[in-house]
Amino acid sequence: MTPLDLHRFGSPQAAQALGLGLLASLLLIPFWSAAPALAHHVADLSAMQPTVLNGILSGLAHPVLGPDHLLFLLALSLVGLQRRLRWALGLLVVGLLGSASGLIWPGLPGAEILVATTLVVEALVLLRRLPALTLLPAMALHGYVLSGPVFGWSTMPLTAYGFGLLLSQAALLVMSLVVLRPAVSRLSPTALRWLALALIGCGGTWALAGLAA
Repeated sequence: MTPLDLHRFGSPQAAQALGLGLLASLLLIPFWSAAPALAHHVADLSAMQPTVLNGILSGLAHPVLGPDHLLFLLALSLVGLQRRLRWALGLLVVGLLGSASGLIWPGLPGAEILVATTLVVEALVLLRRLPALTLLPAMALHGYVLSGPVFGWSTMPLTAYGFGLLLSQAALLVMSLVVLRPAVSRLSPTALRWLALALIGCGGTWALAGLAA
């Protein structure tokens, strides 16, 4: 990307267009699913056997197939996190620790509903009603839920799944905290408030759907 392209990407016009696109996506997401935002396992969807290759593929795809996980990671670009590399590493470690705890102590009641509420937590961080450190336990909860579908796998497919999950979440965090952040930082306070309200709407819709299920 040339310096001119970078300048355009960080221009107020590009930032406002990005903000409008994010807002439209956030407002539409709850209507894409009447049920809670459940992350589906690609191995389950395609009836693949738990091999090393399929474990990697499943780990790569899992955060993308779960709209609540994908939205949580991408919306980190809205939060004014400083020291972005340190935050990305910290969130990755916490997420993987959450996945490991899910394998050791599976079956947390209402975990998917709690994951939906992390979008509300993220919105409150964006509105400066909660400290940014609250995103760490939220990320751990996402990691916990991502470990559920692989419970019972043998060691090698499980390790491959963890590697794929690491790569996928690292790529999404880089996109949020490095690629999208320069444009998002130029959004107006009004646009950020609307985006925070849209996040609350998404998380609240999914949590209520989970309670009603």
